[in-house]
This record gives sequence, C-alpha cells and structure tokens, in this order.
Amino acid sequence: MSTPPRLLMLNAFIGTAGYKKLYQELGYSVVAEWSERKAISLVRKSPPAVIVADFYHQTDFRDRLSNLESLLAAVQSAPHTRILVFYEAAHQAVLDKVSARLRIDAALTLPVQEDRLRATLRTWRESAAASI
Repeated sequence: MSTPPRLLMLNAFIGTAGYKKLYQELGYSVVAEWSERKAISLVRKSPPAVIVADFYHQTDFRDRLSNLESLLAAVQSAPHTRILVFYEAAHQAVLDKVSARLRIDAALTLPVQEDRLRATLRTWRESAAASI
C-alpha cells in the first residue's frame, strides 16, 4: 500500500485551516504550519505533493509584494509540488504580479467555493496517481 501524498497547509490567516477534513477525505496526509520559514524548511527537506496557503498583500512590505514570495521561490525547484493559494479579491492585481514571476498552480478567492477546492485537489490527486 502506498503512502498518501502530503499536503502542507501554511496558515497565515486561518483561511486554509478550515479545510483540513476535506483534504484528508481526498486522501492527503495533512501537515499544518504557521511559520513561512518552517514551511520553507519542510519544502526543502521533503517537498509535499500540494501546498495550500493564504496569500495577502500589505503596503508596508518594503522588499516584496506578498507574504508568500519566499516560499514560492523555494518551491520553484520542486516541479511536482502543486501550489494553491487563497486570496481576497482586492489583492488580485498583486497576485497577478507575483504569479507572473513565480509559479502558482491555482488561486481561489475567499470565501472559497468548496466544490472548486475539492475539484482542484481531486484532479491533482488523480493526475499524480496516474503518473506513478
């Protein structure tokens, strides 16, 4: 029996945390992290199949546009890791700028439509299983 794929939740604003049961129902082994630095360390040690993270922009960031750029840069070297972000519609323009430079596989606006989340993760799970 194979081990379930790991899904890393990076919880900045709790947007991702409410879906842990859904992730598990879809067959993912869930790891939760609150610190972006710890998440980067986990990704470097053993890249997960999926990362789900809250995306946000604050105008007082001096050297970056969002909270996720360091994590996104670290995961670029793990091409099999899928990246899903939750974001506020007001941050769409910033998300577009970040995703033009760094890979983001899917983005869902808050509040998340659970059926879209489920469909995205199910598709990724099935495509990963088919490639084995």
